[in-house]
Order: sequence, then C-alpha cells, then structure tokens
Amino acid sequence: MKLIQNMAKKIKREEGFTLVELLIVVAIIAILAAIAIPQFSAYRKRGYAASVNSDAKNSYTAAMAYLSDDPTGTSNCATAATVPGYQATTGVTCSGTMTGDAGTFTLTSPVAWGVTDATITAAGTLGKSIPE
Repeated sequence: MKLIQNMAKKIKREEGFTLVELLIVVAIIAILAAIAIPQFSAYRKRGYAASVNSDAKNSYTAAMAYLSDDPTGTSNCATAATVPGYQATTGVTCSGTMTGDAGTFTLTSPVAWGVTDATITAAGTLGKSIPE
C-alpha cells in the first residue's frame, strides 16, 4: 500500500521552474541583448563604410583603365561607358569627372547608413609617363 501511495505522490507532483529562476534567465538575456545590439550597429556601419571605400577604389581603377586607352577623353562617373567594369553598390551614387590630367569622383552613400562620403582626387597624375 505504501508503494502505491509513493507512486501516486510522484505522479501528482508537478515539476517546473520557479518564478525567481525565470526572472534570472530573462535578466541574463536582457543584459546580453543590451551588449550585442550596439555592437551589431557598429559592425553594420563599418561594413557600409567599407562598401563606399571599395566603390571609390573600383571607380578610380576603372577610370584609369578608360583613360589609359583614351588619354584625351573624360571619364564621367555617372556614365557606365566611360567607367568600364565599375558597378556601384546598391544605394551608392557616384558623381564627378576625371580627364587626362586631373579630376575628382565623389561617392555618396544613403543617409541611413550614417557613413561619410568618399572622395577620390587625381591631380596631375593621369597620362604622365613613369620616370626610369
């Protein structure tokens, strides 16, 4: 009889977490989230800045390739035909021109990215021969 009563108690007994245990887990998750969210925002901003800088380098390289084929031409960043091979990242806009001797490209990111603009300037370096 005693064995049956003990089994009945085990079956009736409900197990679970106490309110204090649940509150501690929720507090730990909240602390981790408070640390992780600002870090994630900083990672995104650095990624956006890297995109703009990469576009600046790529547009400059493409303009140099175009101007090496046509030293008297003008490479307009907004015209794909005069910057062959350059494909802007979605949201990044490029403006400015480079000629045989000098020029400036300014790349602008969306305001929501919170990243400063990148500017590539070439002055008196294009179309010049390399001294031996």
